[in-house]
Amino acid sequence: MKKSKPIYLDSASTSKVDSRVLGEMTPYFTEYFGNASSNHSYGAKAKDAIDKARIQVSNIINCDSKDITFTSGATESINLGIKGYVEANPEKGNHIITVKTEHKAVLATCEYLETKGYEVTYLDVDENGLLNLEELANSITENTLLICVMYVNNEIGVIQPIKEIGRIARDKNIAFLCDATQAVGKVNVDVEEDCIDMLCFSGHKLNGPKGIGVLYKKSNIVLTALIHGGGQENSLRGGTYNTPLIVGIGKACEIALNEFENTVQALLKRRAELQELYEANDIGQVNFKEVATAPHILSITLKNQEAEEYLLLKRNEFVASTGSACNTALVEISHVLKALEKNDGRTIRISI
Repeated sequence: MKKSKPIYLDSASTSKVDSRVLGEMTPYFTEYFGNASSNHSYGAKAKDAIDKARIQVSNIINCDSKDITFTSGATESINLGIKGYVEANPEKGNHIITVKTEHKAVLATCEYLETKGYEVTYLDVDENGLLNLEELANSITENTLLICVMYVNNEIGVIQPIKEIGRIARDKNIAFLCDATQAVGKVNVDVEEDCIDMLCFSGHKLNGPKGIGVLYKKSNIVLTALIHGGGQENSLRGGTYNTPLIVGIGKACEIALNEFENTVQALLKRRAELQELYEANDIGQVNFKEVATAPHILSITLKNQEAEEYLLLKRNEFVASTGSACNTALVEISHVLKALEKNDGRTIRISI
């Protein structure tokens, strides 16, 4: 008898590629394989596909397609947004504001910039993982040039007050970068309404391929390139276009936008079932029920068991995690749980 696979409950780490996305990508590996920068019919076919994908991506966050830059993933997008902005705008100041519970891509980039003389304020969060808007406003100085706050926390699913943060930044003429990797496709993201100047996300979090990401930047935002080469992406990212993956993230965004309401309702239904399972059986307590959270992430504190031990015992039934997959190489308690003082080793993340 064939052994059944465990149920996959780690989609915040990565998601399965939608079969429609794979179908859209495949011809660009085998049939339409031309270099999009080439001046012939093969290149034109690839370029047209990239232009279409740029529009598909722009539609899901409500921006102009010319403001979309394709990268290798959200980590590169974050690095390009932060480093590229501070290097291109030294006259605006040398102070960055972010949050202690940001993704490591943001925190590590800020820590690097501290070694180069930049000042960084790392804001605390409350017991629900939310920053204090008054504290944010009070942290702004005449040298603040950039604010970096994620839309949805990748470990606990809490949604930050992005629109209010964006308005504070806009009123002070400070650039606002938002890591929306866990938000796009699950939360209604609108860069215009939210006053977001730069936004980052990855394809593999919304049933697209790995290895492809997006940086949106408002047209008036000036960046210095990290990767120099042939002038691709308006000279922001040199290198041959990865047409199949770009086509893939475009199709994933199109599907996510068209099926948004049905997807959210399905996620909320499954989430409610899992919450009932854990709480009715007295296995654990679902956290952050009093604040807005993304529909696909549940943070659960187990009643009487260590998280690692519990997931090991259940590994044949389902797979989940104790936090971000990006932190698994670091043998330490999650920085997010430390900031929330939930560092007792009993909290797991289920993502659907």
